[in-house]
Amino acid sequence: MKKFLLLGFMLALPVLADVKLGYVDLQRALREVTEGQQARQKLEKEIEKRKKELEAEENKIKNEQENFQKQAAMMSEAARGQKVAELQTTASAFFQKAQRMQDEMAQVEQKELKNIFDKMEPIITAIAQREGLTLMLEKTNSGLVWAPPSIDYTNELVRTYNEKHKAAAPPAAKPPAKPGTPAK
Repeated sequence: MKKFLLLGFMLALPVLADVKLGYVDLQRALREVTEGQQARQKLEKEIEKRKKELEAEENKIKNEQENFQKQAAMMSEAARGQKVAELQTTASAFFQKAQRMQDEMAQVEQKELKNIFDKMEPIITAIAQREGLTLMLEKTNSGLVWAPPSIDYTNELVRTYNEKHKAAAPPAAKPPAKPGTPAK
């Protein structure tokens, strides 16, 4: 039995000798490419804006609940029941809106990531072909635990991506008008 395993391993050695591997860390590349950084900043701004909207709405609901609790003893049973139903409806609508916003932001993020990853794919293919690689692995999802840095092509991916896909620079702020100069 041992002879067959040894023989099988020895027969596989020539095949393995022809295999040339490389890997890229797509998560790191996404963080490092200019377009990825800009997309993340844009997404964070939108999330912050929506978060403030939700916080304002949540505070309004809390204030309504506090006012209700203060006035509940003075309300008739019917009025109290109606107000409880209104508050429950408002709270339910708030939670649904918050969930919708979260889902929308996740979709926007996925769309941005897909756009960038789609642009990375031909670059990765070109690197692999130029280097004569048999396989190019993705570090995070491939089960890769360790590999020598010499087969890490992430830096090259980031450099090439930034050269090929120059992200538009954010618009510069207009300088303030000089005193005494007519406004245009």
